Order: sequence, then C-alpha cells, then structure tokens
Amino acid sequence: MNRRFYFFSLFILLGCGKTDQATQEPVPEPVKKTTYTNPVFIPVMADPSIMRDPATGYFYVFGTEDFWGASQGHKVVPIARSRDLTDWVYIRDAFASKPAWKAEGGIWAPDAHVINGQYFLYYSYSVWADSNPGIGLATAAKPDGPYTDHGKLFLSSEMGVPNAIDPFYMEDNGQKYLFFGSYSSAANNGTWGVPLAADAKSVADKNARFKIAAGDFEAVMIHKRGNYYYFFGSKNNCCDGAASIYQVRVGRSENLRGPYLDRDGKDIAQRGNGTLLIARNDKIAGPGHNARIITDDAGTDWFIYHGIEVSNPMIPNGPNRRALFLDKLTWADGWPAISGATPSTTAQPIPVFKTNN
Repeated sequence: MNRRFYFFSLFILLGCGKTDQATQEPVPEPVKKTTYTNPVFIPVMADPSIMRDPATGYFYVFGTEDFWGASQGHKVVPIARSRDLTDWVYIRDAFASKPAWKAEGGIWAPDAHVINGQYFLYYSYSVWADSNPGIGLATAAKPDGPYTDHGKLFLSSEMGVPNAIDPFYMEDNGQKYLFFGSYSSAANNGTWGVPLAADAKSVADKNARFKIAAGDFEAVMIHKRGNYYYFFGSKNNCCDGAASIYQVRVGRSENLRGPYLDRDGKDIAQRGNGTLLIARNDKIAGPGHNARIITDDAGTDWFIYHGIEVSNPMIPNGPNRRALFLDKLTWADGWPAISGATPSTTAQPIPVFKTNN
C-alpha cells in the first residue's frame, strides 16, 4: 500500500472518530421535582391519617371507606404510599373484607400509628346519623397490612358519649390515650379523651373519660409543641360537594386534658369557639379533617387534610371527591397559621426529605 495513501486514510478514520464523539448528544440529568400543586392525591382520600414507617421512611396515608368510581370500585380503608408527601401511589385496602362486629355501617376516619413496635389502626364504624356508632381496632406486622381486626373497642352506648367516632391516639408522659367524638347536641356531647391500657388494645377505665371540646367539633387531632397542646378540630358540613363549608379551628392548653382556649381566650368546650386555621376558597371547598402534622428534614411543618375541588366535586353516582391536600404550616406568636387561611391552588415548594434532597 502507498505510504502516503495509508497515512491519509488513517487521518480520515481518526478524524471521523473524533467528529462522532464531539457531536454525540449528552445524556440529560433527571429533572428534580421542586414544586407540587394541590391536590396531591385523587380521586378520594377522605379523613386522612398519616403514619411514617420507622423501618423504611415511607409515609403511608389511610382514608375513609369510599367508592372511587366505576373503574376503581369500592375501597375499604385505602392505603397509599409516598416518600415526600406529594407523590402518592395506591397500595391496597387495609381490609380484605369489612369487620363484622357491627350489623351495618362504613369504616370511617382511620387513625394509624406505630405502638409497641406494631402497626395499629383505630377506626370508626358508623352510618350517617347512627344512634350507636363505635370504634374498633386492627393491627398488622407491616404498615401496608394486611390488617387483622381485633373487633370492637367500644360503642357510644358503652362509653356514655353520643357519636363516638373519629379516633385519635396519643401518648403523653407514659400514658396512652384515645380521643374521639363528633357532632351532637345531646347530653354529654363533644370530643372526649380516655386512658388506654398499656397495650393500647382496650380502655383502662371508661369512667375515666374527660371532655375537651364541644359537640360542634369533630375529627380531633392534638399536637404537642413547646409548652402547649394544640387541639385541631373540624366544623360544619364536610360533604355537601362544591357547597361544603368544612373548616379547621384551633385551641391550645398547657395540659393535655384541657381546658383548651382559642386565641380570644374562649374555652372550646363551649360551642361557637375556636380560632380559624383554614377554610374554603373559590376553587377548593370543605378543607378539613386533618392528619397529624409532619415535620420535614428542614424543620418545616406540613398540614395534610382533605378538600373538594369546586370544578369537579363528585364521583359519578358516588360520594364527594374528598381528595388529599398538603400545605405548609407556620407558627407565629405561639399559634399555627396557613398562608391566607385557605388551601393553596398554585405551585408550592415541596417538603424536604433526605430522599429528595
């Protein structure tokens, strides 16, 4: 081979190789999500309860029994999972079949918690305007179940409290408590607390119950911050579609057992009191029945609740579309606040967790 031709050919080949490398398209970096927009889960996740699994760091949300539409069917306490409170994936229902200790009713307002190394799920069993609803308990070895039902914890008639639903578990100074209650104008109406046994599977003494809020509240959640216990409770109509005026109001106390006073110093054990935290706007109706407050890795508190999009309020031939919402919770002068005291409807910065830094 002619030497001049050989070197010329080699130059062309090497040059072509360099040209291919230079023009190769770079692999784009994955885009990190920095914002979210409400709602964060659809179609329905009513009366949400949030639990973080200490073993994996995943968040699990549990919702009231509901019909999700013809394509998705009926869910008996749906469970969804997330790493960051904004991207949720439905996993399964907590119950393969409805508990049988009550003749009729729905499984409402679950409350999930890790107790004594086990996954507990307290729940309400009720129909609308039920004269004798009750609260049950199920447990599991994993946060997503399957959950084994332990049956009835108590009925309203056994507790001597009307409308005994919406359970909320809390431990304080080594004592386990269950709080409960909903709308009623009957005698002994209101939100009540009662001590639980050490295993949290039974009531220690039904006569040891104590009242903390009036019967115009439901969906109790208590949050300890500094020297205060903060009572979060919902008022008004949860389920009137686009016309729903559900809202969350707050009181605080230096003692878990109360008295809980609002910002005006009025006792929420009397009807008509409570400081407004969040209410509807022209796009989102009925914000309420919030879960426990979650604090992210940056120290920011997050408020999780259900709401109804005014533009799409109902499942066809089914219930209200009470979707899952999320908003930043701030504190000023010892009181919680949400921007504008209403659900956000534009893009917001996502919570900060190690998995999405």
